[in-house]
Amino acid sequence: MLINKALDGGAEMRDAESALMLKVKLRVIPLVIICYLFAWFDRINISFAKFHLQKELALSDTAYGLGAALFVVGYVACEVPSNLFLYRVGPRKWIARIMISWGIATASMVFVRSETQFYVARFIIGAMEAGFAPGVLYYLSTWFPAKQRGRVSGLLFLALAFSGVLGAPLSGFILGHFDGVAGVLAWHWIFLIGGLPCVLLGIIVLFRFDDRVEDAKWLSDSEKRLLRSKLDADARKVVSHSFLGALKSPAFLILAVAYFLVQIASYGMNFWMPQLLRSSGVRDATTIGLYTALPYLVGGIAMMVMGKLGDRSGNRRLVFAGCMSLTAIGFLGAGIFAHETLPLVLSLTILGVGMLTTIPAFWTMPPKVVTGVGAAGGIALINSIGQMGGIVSPIMVGRISDLTGSTTPALYAIVALCMLCVAIALWVFPQELRSRDV
Repeated sequence: MLINKALDGGAEMRDAESALMLKVKLRVIPLVIICYLFAWFDRINISFAKFHLQKELALSDTAYGLGAALFVVGYVACEVPSNLFLYRVGPRKWIARIMISWGIATASMVFVRSETQFYVARFIIGAMEAGFAPGVLYYLSTWFPAKQRGRVSGLLFLALAFSGVLGAPLSGFILGHFDGVAGVLAWHWIFLIGGLPCVLLGIIVLFRFDDRVEDAKWLSDSEKRLLRSKLDADARKVVSHSFLGALKSPAFLILAVAYFLVQIASYGMNFWMPQLLRSSGVRDATTIGLYTALPYLVGGIAMMVMGKLGDRSGNRRLVFAGCMSLTAIGFLGAGIFAHETLPLVLSLTILGVGMLTTIPAFWTMPPKVVTGVGAAGGIALINSIGQMGGIVSPIMVGRISDLTGSTTPALYAIVALCMLCVAIALWVFPQELRSRDV
């Protein structure tokens, strides 16, 4: 009898916990995903405006690449200060501030009239967006116990994919049908539609989010106690490792180099895909948008499949190397079939599968190296070093394109860097990164 009562009590507790987590997810996750969608769209919208920007401002490919890179320079330069302010004022106010300021900055692209103004505007947009991604991840950690965070974080990576699925056709449609509407140029509409909704979302965040479980008026007192007990239990399990200790780890430094190479490939895909399609002979902006969406759509589906494969195999290193190899194959095909539209689209789809599965595969590995107190700073530094690839990539591709008159040699350069990353994963990763998850 006592055993049956205990079992019934345990079942009731699990049911109560499941109902509580569903309630929290419905309150927090939809808005977070929408915000994340706009964050990633903000990174790729310039690739659709590229042709019109260059025509309007007389920009070379090198100048476009430099402007694209300055977004990342602003982002990296301000990420750490932004995170410090987030901890000081609270995630609700700071995430709202980030969204409102980057929305205004993005919309202000309509006032750009010269190359110098283009550079300044891109730097400011990056600086205003700095800290958004780690701020959101930190916010989620204050609401979801550890066993829930993997699935919740996975939704954010899916937002990356679907920003391309939704944003690419939208951008193509705007360029094809909005030119002259209300006396506004089509490429201006891309930045207005990408920026102004962020201001509204920031205001919604301010009123929808709560900094602490105890502040949530939409939870009952019993629900608050249950959620707080789960979060506190996780906090007691954390093993403390210093940030300096993480920096001294060879595995940490090798991961940072690997992520730098990953981001060179990622920005190469995000900033140049529409241009590759246009160079292959596709002229209709709406068609370019639909073709560009395909790699993100298939990549998003592959992301879910590859995540399950990684969980089952437990060999994160080989999954990461395999995904990066697919990325290299995609870039190679894009170079070989640069002037043949259908083979190019197939190559870009392979590229999308490889790239969109590589990033979540990578982020399963840093917890093997940095944990506890050192985790936040260590992972943030890996991310910052990786983002430097977003500075190198657009400048490198733009410069090679200007020197050779073709983007193809730059694609082959990225192939070589992808294979260097694969080689590092297979033969340089130390033992702690080779171990299987069990």
